[in-house]
Amino acid sequence: MLISEIFYSLQGEGELTGIPSVFVRTSGCNLRCTWCDTPYASWNPAGEIKHVPEIMAQIESHPIARHVVLTGGEPMIVPELHPLAAAIRATGRHITIETAATVAPQGIACDLASLSPKLLNSAPDPIEHAAWRRKHEATRWQPEVVRAWVDAYPYQFKFVVSRREDIEELEHMLVALDRDIPRHQVLLMPEGIVSTTLRKRAEWLGEVCKERGYRYAHRLHIDLYGNRRGT
Repeated sequence: MLISEIFYSLQGEGELTGIPSVFVRTSGCNLRCTWCDTPYASWNPAGEIKHVPEIMAQIESHPIARHVVLTGGEPMIVPELHPLAAAIRATGRHITIETAATVAPQGIACDLASLSPKLLNSAPDPIEHAAWRRKHEATRWQPEVVRAWVDAYPYQFKFVVSRREDIEELEHMLVALDRDIPRHQVLLMPEGIVSTTLRKRAEWLGEVCKERGYRYAHRLHIDLYGNRRGT
């Protein structure tokens, strides 16, 4: 499989923020978010071909880490992800899969499904990237796939929010799922790749979370390391 990077860091997002984890970032994505912070795994997918034993050796080179995060790009488009997840599960490690939830799980080994359906704010430019805009908009929201994840695994929703109108959109998406989604499992994360932008959006997004019962999701790795690879 094409692997963009494997690294050991602290989880920077979601309910497991701060936990030392090995990140396996696959390269390739079926979406093209305009604000994507890992373009080397989506817009311009690059990396090295690695097989499961080689990846497992790199994971196990960090024996203190009992958490592994499978991320991308979109890891669920990688056919070899299922055997990789099974191999990780066999070691007793906790597996988080970070996905836009456009591909059904099909029984993959997973301890936390970190679901990040994309909002309209993610759409690429309609002029510069017209073809990708059409594909992105047709793909980004798959409620039947999201339900398959929610029904099968412990989960969190992680919405990237950049403007106030995003709140109404994501609430309509949650209602459309026809599931009882606890609000503390819905994390709202400000869009941004620098701390100043995150803090500015946090001023109003934090108030939204207080008013509506959602969980505010910081981006710890940006504060600790900045927006760079391997963190």
